[in-house]
Amino acid sequence: MSDVDDRHIDTDVTVQLSNCSGDDARAVFEALDRVYAVEDVPPPEAPRQVPAPTVWMATFDTAAGRGAAARPGHLTAEVPVLLTGGYHAVDEIEKVLAQSFDVRSLESVSGDQETEARLLLASR
Repeated sequence: MSDVDDRHIDTDVTVQLSNCSGDDARAVFEALDRVYAVEDVPPPEAPRQVPAPTVWMATFDTAAGRGAAARPGHLTAEVPVLLTGGYHAVDEIEKVLAQSFDVRSLESVSGDQETEARLLLASR
């Protein structure tokens, strides 16, 4: 694999949200979209009524940041988050989330090339 391919893999982070409402999932993804989304693509709409249990998932490329500042977000309840990706990229996503929400680290599991972080987000 080339260095370019390795860097791209290291910049992707999968973000999984569980046990939360569609509105709370939207608030978290919108906070990340402001920083990492491609400007031409609108964020996906989350349905208002969702059967339980539901897992919301998106992958963000931290190398594709557009430099927008994160803003405080509002959550109706605490939101469990699982981040999976390269060490630096997961750290970047955690920093962006901390700009928008109160973040409590629950657990971190490190592998050879990748890390997994479990967080709990709440409104400030």
